[in-house]
Amino acid sequence: MTSIHDPEAIHLGLDVHKDTISVGVLEPGCQIPVVDKIFHDEASVRRLIDRLGDRSRLRVCYEAGPTGYELARLLASMGVSCEVIAPSLIPTAPGDRVKTDKRDCRRLARLHRAGELVAIRIPTVAEEAVRDLCRARADLVDDRDRARKRLLALLLRHARVYRGGSYWTHKHDQWLAAQRFDEPALDATFGHYRAVLAARDAAVAAAEADLKVWFDRDPFVDCVARLGAYRGIAHLGALTLVAEVCDWRRFPRATTFMGFTGLVPSEYSSGGSTRRGHLTKTGNAHVRTQLVESAWAYQHRPAVGAALRRRQDGVSPETVARAWKAQTRLCGRFRRMAAVKDTKSVVAAAIARELAGFVWAEMTSDVN
Repeated sequence: MTSIHDPEAIHLGLDVHKDTISVGVLEPGCQIPVVDKIFHDEASVRRLIDRLGDRSRLRVCYEAGPTGYELARLLASMGVSCEVIAPSLIPTAPGDRVKTDKRDCRRLARLHRAGELVAIRIPTVAEEAVRDLCRARADLVDDRDRARKRLLALLLRHARVYRGGSYWTHKHDQWLAAQRFDEPALDATFGHYRAVLAARDAAVAAAEADLKVWFDRDPFVDCVARLGAYRGIAHLGALTLVAEVCDWRRFPRATTFMGFTGLVPSEYSSGGSTRRGHLTKTGNAHVRTQLVESAWAYQHRPAVGAALRRRQDGVSPETVARAWKAQTRLCGRFRRMAAVKDTKSVVAAAIARELAGFVWAEMTSDVN
């Protein structure tokens, strides 16, 4: 198959929706793509490709979005080169405030021929399935958190405040079970909220049980074991990172991976001035959330507890040494930053950014 920069290539920019696909066809030597619109199904896509002739000349691209990767897989099975483009990295003109399907597909075709688009890696079917299961578990955790907040809000409105320690422990569950209300309607409300919370707990536990079987299966087993050797990254968190990132070597530097997580500060530099702002929070939110959650484990002194020691059993000495180096640096840095920062969440985000660098180095290292 010829190169994407082949002057004889035909570039297709697709603006993909649930029911329709707007197609911008940019022929060799032309500057303005011809726009077509087809129904979004396999038969229509095959008719379009057959109408364009030699498949080896076709270069197709479309933005990553809710329609997923099935279109790219279909085109690949037909022998057509297709790239899925990162939407946040598509160049846009500052004054362009008009957005239509026709303009979008034309712009994609032109930018693709110019080599200005950044493609993302298309996961395999198995990788995407496990990733979806990880995301389903995250959604269920969010649902459980909302159920917990509703229950606590109800209790607070009626002056029932738990002061025996941390919430959602065994002792707290016993306290909840002992609560009674004189008003039948209020007691029924409390019972409904507790029943919803019990259902959410069961759903989270079921999803985690389904995920556990993938800890020891290819293509995840080696990566999960290596990431699990790091403090704050249990096997479930490691599987989430592996399923979301898939190919770590597509990031040439640690800073590139940090940018992918959205944990780098925004920047506006012009002339001799440089201004940095809040975190960009672009890229993969699931990876960013997992890294921030893991970063909180570094607020304490360096140590290897029983759980971390079990996760490090069978892992290469080189990985264990890198994990200890990360722990000593990040624990010290967390304490130093927490001493001068008023908000610990800011510190956790900074530690998560450095942790991203360590896990990238681990997953791109050839020494095991």
